[in-house]
Amino acid sequence: MGATMSEAEMAPVRAWLAAPLGQEVSGAIERLRRSPDVQQIAVMPDVHLSADVCIGVVVATSHLIYPQAVGGDIGCGMLAVALDIEYESLGDPRAAGRVLAELGRAVPARRRKRRTVIQQPEDVTIAALSNPSLESIRRNEGAVEFATLGSGNHFIEIQADEENRLWLMVHSGSRALGQAIRDHHLSRAQPIDNRLRILDANSDAGTEYLHDASWARRFASASRRAIAEEVGRALARTIGAEIRWETVITTDHNHVSLEHFGGCDLWVHRKGAMPARLGESGVLPGSMGSLSFHVEGRGHVAALCSSAHGAGRALSRTQARAQVTERELRRQMKGIWYDSRIAEKLRDEAPSAYKDIRAVLRAQKEMVKITRTLRPVLNYKGV
Repeated sequence: MGATMSEAEMAPVRAWLAAPLGQEVSGAIERLRRSPDVQQIAVMPDVHLSADVCIGVVVATSHLIYPQAVGGDIGCGMLAVALDIEYESLGDPRAAGRVLAELGRAVPARRRKRRTVIQQPEDVTIAALSNPSLESIRRNEGAVEFATLGSGNHFIEIQADEENRLWLMVHSGSRALGQAIRDHHLSRAQPIDNRLRILDANSDAGTEYLHDASWARRFASASRRAIAEEVGRALARTIGAEIRWETVITTDHNHVSLEHFGGCDLWVHRKGAMPARLGESGVLPGSMGSLSFHVEGRGHVAALCSSAHGAGRALSRTQARAQVTERELRRQMKGIWYDSRIAEKLRDEAPSAYKDIRAVLRAQKEMVKITRTLRPVLNYKGV
């Protein structure tokens, strides 16, 4: 179908770029542009290659749903909240070591599950998923993976703002459940080419995907909050810090939602892109060795009221492991507390594996304005 479309029939693409697009990324965007019912595409400055649909791409449709334009980690996102202490509280190695050790016990990460189950909120537990197999995963995996961090680029970080006040930042997602929801519904979706599949939003299959994806967003959001609460208790035990919950900022960057643009209701798919409606608060992390930012949306309609969700990868994990030595990783992380015992395993998360977050922000100055700048103090990642 896509091959017979004229240029005028294809979806308009707007891009805000921090670096030139690679050939594979350009090809993936072009394939998406030619796909049925795609009304508009916005490419964020942190765009990079991913399976089927690139990370850092926003897609608007009128009635068709593209689960691959959301991805498997449905509801993955950020939470930021202030602490009641300043930088000096983490100024010595002993305090930082105690915090890192306590975080490892309080928040399980990769291949480690909770010994005790944390209660999930009612808006997560009250709604059943659409399929018995998904319900089984929810009851089993979901119970023990709730409030766990995950691996890859998921992290807990303590940061200092311009006035040396400390903030907590959490990046986590829906764990095994988001992947299971995507895979189940893709198996029911209609193939349109050798990669992409679609669901009609008004069909039973489409309605069930939207229901389950909405549930995964709530699960992921509640899990981030629970992680932050566990971190708060760990910080209270180790350095006497308390969380100031009145300052909390939450956002997610893998979802699909019905939004109003130009007099029309459109299904806006964001895969690695953050909502940035007028006045909406957001969180833009850099790498684990660079600045992060709190931002406020400008409601830029041409970008589908969206923003980059972070720095975005400059190197694939394979490229980073080939190019970044353990010694180089340690050099890049100088001055930041982290578990140096796992430095070898962190090479694919090295700061140099990511784009320059400042270049990303310059490229999207129409979309957000900076409200706070933060530097990393202590970083905890799952490996």
